[in-house]
Amino acid sequence: MALEWVILTYIVGAEAIALLLVTMPGLKRLRKGIIAAARSCLQPLLTTIPFCLFLLLDIYWKYENMPKCEGAVCSAAEHTKHSKSIMKSQRNFVLVLAAPLLYWLLYSATNMLVQVEKLNLQVEQLKQHHSD
Repeated sequence: MALEWVILTYIVGAEAIALLLVTMPGLKRLRKGIIAAARSCLQPLLTTIPFCLFLLLDIYWKYENMPKCEGAVCSAAEHTKHSKSIMKSQRNFVLVLAAPLLYWLLYSATNMLVQVEKLNLQVEQLKQHHSD
């Protein structure tokens, strides 16, 4: 199961980097290429949504079937192992929530920038039409 979490971590990282590049000011010359690259990545990244649902079910199943470590029955080593397992599940839960959130933000940002570009093109055409 560790490979799935590594893949999700890379996906979240790629989405975060793409979102950062798309929204970064001062990249006027590269903006069209960055937006085109981000939009071409959106469809393959959509497959992360069912993948995240599967991993969310995995987290839930592991949490429900986790042995309980309570009181004097639990040694220090078992308590440490139990705590690490809980923290790992929480980290994985944050990854599962971050992937669809970043996907939605990337989709919204690229869609908005494409609309802004279209509107700027229309404004330029109107300016040329009125100057003639």
